[in-house]
Amino acid sequence: MKLVIATIKPFKLEAVREALTGIGIQGLTVTEVKGFGRQSGHTEIYRGAEYEVSFVPKLKLETVVASDQAEQVVEVISEAAKTGKIGDGKIFVIDVESALRVRTGETDNEAL
Repeated sequence: MKLVIATIKPFKLEAVREALTGIGIQGLTVTEVKGFGRQSGHTEIYRGAEYEVSFVPKLKLETVVASDQAEQVVEVISEAAKTGKIGDGKIFVIDVESALRVRTGETDNEAL
């Protein structure tokens, strides 16, 4: 099993969710986060004063999938989240040792 973690622009969430649902992914955790990378934040003007915004709002998506689905999930997220502009995000894939569905006691792939 693999844990796929993606940071994306907030307005791309619905497109990514629909794309993942389209390939049969049933579970997704979404967290509002802030961060910076090459984008390095930006400046904004509020009531005539200029402010440096160091952290950019993003969404962090997490889903655990069968190992043989991970590559397809990464591809689908990448295509759905891409704008072609700086700050589109990143995707990480991490090995998952085990999983347990608390309600039923199912483990590993059956728990997904």
